[in-house]
Amino acid sequence: MPHLSEVDSHHALGLLQAGLLISEVSLGMKANRKTIFRLRQHLHETDTVSGWPRSGRTTRTSQRQDRNSVRNHMNNRFLSASASSRQTRGRSNQRISAK
Repeated sequence: MPHLSEVDSHHALGLLQAGLLISEVSLGMKANRKTIFRLRQHLHETDTVSGWPRSGRTTRTSQRQDRNSVRNHMNNRFLSASASSRQTRGRSNQRISAK
């Protein structure tokens, strides 16, 4: 399940402050109960709902480059991954992997 957006996070916290239980908010938001609990806990610890660390590798290409890559593959469906990586340069003109 994707994480809650900042707007949804504020909405969930507003419902909690209005007196609803965590389980009621999680049902209404269609989110896991533990997600709402951790959201409330994170707010108490850091006074913010945004900016908590996410796992994963940083992206080497921008969203614009990603869209161009998809468009290139839609126009030429037989383009190999290695040929595509040679055509595309990542941020700061770095080479990207064919994977």
